[in-house]
Amino acid sequence: MSSLAQIAAESGVSVSTASRALRGKGEMTPQTRARVLAVAQQYGYSTTGVRRGRPRTGTSRLFDLVLGRFHDPYADEVTAGAHLAAARHRFDLVLTAERDTPDDDWPLRIRARGSAGVVLGLILPTAAQLAVLRDAGIPLVLMDPRAEAGTSLTSVRTTDRAGAAAAAEHLLEAGAKQFVVVDAAPSYRFGRARVEGFEAAVRSRHPTAVIHRVRADWSSPGAWRASLPALREAAASAPIGVFAISDEMAIGVYRAAADLGMRVGQDVLVVGFDDVRGAKWVQPALTTVRQPIRDMAGAAIDELVAIAGGADPQPRIVELPTTLVVRGSTGAPAASPEAVSRESPRDRPRRENA
Repeated sequence: MSSLAQIAAESGVSVSTASRALRGKGEMTPQTRARVLAVAQQYGYSTTGVRRGRPRTGTSRLFDLVLGRFHDPYADEVTAGAHLAAARHRFDLVLTAERDTPDDDWPLRIRARGSAGVVLGLILPTAAQLAVLRDAGIPLVLMDPRAEAGTSLTSVRTTDRAGAAAAAEHLLEAGAKQFVVVDAAPSYRFGRARVEGFEAAVRSRHPTAVIHRVRADWSSPGAWRASLPALREAAASAPIGVFAISDEMAIGVYRAAADLGMRVGQDVLVVGFDDVRGAKWVQPALTTVRQPIRDMAGAAIDELVAIAGGADPQPRIVELPTTLVVRGSTGAPAASPEAVSRESPRDRPRRENA
């Protein structure tokens, strides 16, 4: 078994620096801390008996919510849902920023404050980051991970494929003749599921339907630029059914349609995905697939509470249903009876005024 002195020598640091790095303490660069942890893991160094930063009287009554960025519509919904659920269970919530770099030390910061668990939003941890949390006995739940995590971690997500299929069915019933799918790059798990679900639903009803797929960068300006040529090409076959895999990208389609002199809700029928803040305030209001973001965040917190209470932390997938919300961007009038498009044979969309 390697000693602390050997780990320090291999890492090129002093013994005291190596000790602080392994305990998640002290001032040092993230690169230095990551290097020491990597060497310790490589040599199977046991940190048994080394103080981890968790209180000796037990785990703190707090959870960490880790996101790559805060203060955008999606992150605001996640934060609100996680905070409400944590407060309901009498836990505090700490907001932790992830820097999407290999040397980011957020797991060490979490370990040092003795967190009872972590919700990781839109992120997959690296092997080294996961090892830090597992070594400290801190459970982790993924919310809407960008890629599959295999069977090793619990994840909370929504019915992306079914929600996109409901969007396709609605556009078909609304009379769309050709279709434009606004996909995104980089391509994430949920984006791929939405595109596949939409295209499969269209093909099942109309195998020869023309579907133009374009790619943008998960932004409204990107979707505007990407959808312009596709809308121009399909203009003779109005109404054109457009499915964007996020609401923000759907708003970019509005601008492209306006540039071409096309009317959203008449010449171009637009469906987004998410139902984030602002979707109902654009003109016309956006028909979209609502994913229950707050409920998903709350469900992730509930999973951590169960584990903290002694439940078997058996990894599983928790999937919450989407709902199609019909508004003016697909031609719905401002006030009419509930629409009859479906998400599944049992579910009907929630209706909102445009």
